[in-house]
Amino acid sequence: MNTSKKKRLEANGWKVGSSAEFLNLTAEEAAYVEFKVALSKALLHLRKSRKLTQVDLALRINSSQSRVAKMEAADASVSLDLMLRSLFALGASRNKVAELLKAS
Repeated sequence: MNTSKKKRLEANGWKVGSSAEFLNLTAEEAAYVEFKVALSKALLHLRKSRKLTQVDLALRINSSQSRVAKMEAADASVSLDLMLRSLFALGASRNKVAELLKAS
C-alpha cells in the first residue's frame, strides 16, 4: 500500500497493518503461509506456461479439477506434499521449485 493511502486511512481512524498482525500469526506461521502461497502461485504459473487446464493437471496427478483449483488458491485443506508432487508432475525439478520460491 502506498504511503499516502496509508496516511489517509490512519487519519480517518483506521489501523493499518499486515495480514500476519491482523491474524496474530507467529513469525513461523506467517512464513508457512507465505511458503504455501508461493507454491500455489508457482503451480498456477507453471500450469499456464505449459498451456494445461486444471482438468489436464488433475488427470496427471490422479486428482480432481476442484482440488487443483484449491491448490492454486492456497487452500488450507491442500497439503504441501500434493502441491510439490503437482509441480514435479508438471516437469519442475527441485532446483526449479527452489527458484520459483525464491522469485516470489
